[in-house]
Amino acid sequence: MLSQTLVPYIGLAAAFVTTFCWLPQAIRIIRTRDTKAISLVSYGAFAFGIALWLVYGVSLGDLPLILSNTVTLALQLSIVGLKLRYG
Repeated sequence: MLSQTLVPYIGLAAAFVTTFCWLPQAIRIIRTRDTKAISLVSYGAFAFGIALWLVYGVSLGDLPLILSNTVTLALQLSIVGLKLRYG
C-alpha cells in the first residue's frame, strides 16, 4: 500500500503528464499545419469528456481537477480548432 503522503504527489504527477502530453501535438500542428492523421471525432469526443471532468472538478471544488482539466481542455480545443482550420 502507498503512503498517504505520497498519494497526492502521484496524483499531481499524473495530472501533469496527462495534461501536457498534448502540447507536442498542438505544437506540431501549428508548425506543419498537417492534420490529416488527426481524427476530429476522437479529439472532439475527448474534449467533451474533459469538459465533463472539468464540471465534475468544479462541482467538487477540487483544484487539481479544475486546473489540469482546464489546461487539457484548452489544448484539446486548440487541436480541434486547428483540425477544423487546416482540414
